[in-house]
Amino acid sequence: MEKIKGSILVALGAASYGVLATFVKLAHNQGYHTAEITFAQFVIGFLVLALLQLFQKKQPVQGSRPTKNSRLQLLLAGTSLGLTSTFYYQTVQYLPVSVCIILLMQAIWMGLLLECILTRTWPTARQIVITLMVLAGTVLATNLLETEVVFSGKGLMFGVLAAMSYTVSMYSSNKVAPHLAAITRSMYLVLGGLVAIILVWNTSLTDSFRFSVLWPWGGFLALFGTIIPPLLFTRGMPMTGIALGSILGSVEIPVSILCAHLILHEQVFAIQWVGVALIITAVFALNVRLNRQALA
Repeated sequence: MEKIKGSILVALGAASYGVLATFVKLAHNQGYHTAEITFAQFVIGFLVLALLQLFQKKQPVQGSRPTKNSRLQLLLAGTSLGLTSTFYYQTVQYLPVSVCIILLMQAIWMGLLLECILTRTWPTARQIVITLMVLAGTVLATNLLETEVVFSGKGLMFGVLAAMSYTVSMYSSNKVAPHLAAITRSMYLVLGGLVAIILVWNTSLTDSFRFSVLWPWGGFLALFGTIIPPLLFTRGMPMTGIALGSILGSVEIPVSILCAHLILHEQVFAIQWVGVALIITAVFALNVRLNRQALA
């Protein structure tokens, strides 16, 4: 029963991530700049998590108190969150949402590559096959074989950068100060992301920021991008384990494409769903062995 409960929490967390790009697209259509959108999302997310942190202090202490070193590590790790949102939301300006999410999910094979670099080991045959599956699924899911599809060079560049920063954020978020309470870790990570956004956009924020972006766009994106997912993941992952949790996390892909189709009326071809299925199969193949070991 606990594993089922954890699975639901992780799946809901991934689904909440999946709706972001569609609503960022809507905010762009209303004339809001990526700088305004990302700043509004992270500043509201940080303030809410800070309030939750104050409330948590009245409760029995869970986990160790953060040291100066752990705070700094979390802030540095959190910068990758801010960069991921910045690059991803820029991608949404140039490409369909269904393509953007597939580019972001290149973090699957990038994560394998990063692990090989950090451990100084060559990739296994299984990892190479999984990487090829992801790349093949990407070709199909982005409908790259259709000659009439026109890709934006800027969109592709921002999509790759988003995947690279997402890879770093996934690795660092799981490795940095895991002994601290979930809300504490989330608060410092989001604060690091906010600092990165301020450094990247600087004068764009001071020259043309409109407070109207705070509601509803900032509030909505903060809720589904910087508040709900971290809390659900930190609660559900211990119940499911990392392997099963990673498989459930791929729910983000079809949710994102469905939202784009239903709300933005983006056309999605059958071949694209075949590509999505191939990528999810690769995620499953990557984690199923670990999951069997956890159940043994």
